[in-house]
Amino acid sequence: GSLRRAASINAEYMGMLKVLQQLVTSADMVGEALVPYYRQILPIFNLFKTKQNKDNASDRIDYSQQKRTNVADLIEETLEVFETHGGDDAFINIKYMIPTYESYCLK
Repeated sequence: GSLRRAASINAEYMGMLKVLQQLVTSADMVGEALVPYYRQILPIFNLFKTKQNKDNASDRIDYSQQKRTNVADLIEETLEVFETHGGDDAFINIKYMIPTYESYCLK
């Protein structure tokens, strides 16, 4: 049913985030090379963050909580990897696309 479909989408999405993290950390300059593409990559993060917030606000059982794999946390972690490996312009570009993002490097 819909729970299985949601779990499948979650698993695919989490796989994509992990691949992006591996890509960014695979070699020097890869993170910086991706910064110009944040406008294509990050809107997907925003969509999922918004959906995740709405889902968590409801009383429904969150499948991700049962599996101990939280997409919102993985998005945050991926953004931190983007920021730490993206060079001087990474944060401002992330913040432009995801206004709720707080700098990992400034903490």
